[in-house]
Amino acid sequence: MIYRLDTLSENSINPITRQAYDNSWIILMLIDSPDYQQMCGNSDGGAYTIKMSRSQYNNWKMAVGDFIDFSEVNEKNALLVMSEADFKAAESHYKGHRYNEPLLRDNEPSVLIHSTPMNNWEQIKRDGMLKSWNMLKSEKAIAEEQPIGTWLGDPMDFSDYIMFGGGVTGEIVVNSKQQGSIVMDQDAKYLTGARLYFDAKRMAQDGLLIRDGCHLKVKDMLPLKPYLIWVATWETIGLASQISTPKIFSERADKQFQSISQLQ
Repeated sequence: MIYRLDTLSENSINPITRQAYDNSWIILMLIDSPDYQQMCGNSDGGAYTIKMSRSQYNNWKMAVGDFIDFSEVNEKNALLVMSEADFKAAESHYKGHRYNEPLLRDNEPSVLIHSTPMNNWEQIKRDGMLKSWNMLKSEKAIAEEQPIGTWLGDPMDFSDYIMFGGGVTGEIVVNSKQQGSIVMDQDAKYLTGARLYFDAKRMAQDGLLIRDGCHLKVKDMLPLKPYLIWVATWETIGLASQISTPKIFSERADKQFQSISQLQ
């Protein structure tokens, strides 16, 4: 069910049920922060919350539409915190669109990146595909008891998806897995893995790309062929050793990928 409120007190009590939030709830708050476009996570014992800045994020109406469409189709308990006027503006703007529509939008990246530890990359190559955490767990391919997103308060169904991003984010995740806790330091030493570059346009055209209002993701599995474009490892980008930092590895890899792309 989708619910809308004008305002919300951020605490552990769900204003709809009058009880503590359970893991089935997700919140989208439309705000006017000058500091960021989107920020997501779980705090104060509340539900997982996406905060979206109307003043900084030009595509907020589409993102709100994706959030609503994704939540409705997947029967999620979703709470919208915004005025009725903003809700109607987003609803009108979103007409004719779907959260999984088979095209790449103008504001979406043509390449999506997924980072993984080196031992995982070896298994991915053997499988010929990326698999979600839940799929790997069901196959007993991983020993960890819970995904790293649990530390951030991610809803349980996030583990049904393969997440993509850009910049240094994926390397932060790889390092955090190695350390056993969230490490946001971009200059921290870590053991680099593989940085996988995927064709987002082809993924969208084949109906694989899913938008939930905050993330671009694929459910369950993604074959490497025909979507994988290139793989960066410490060797392919010319580092002296496997040990580097999230900042150096991501920047060097992206720079080399751009050089390769220009030659094609």
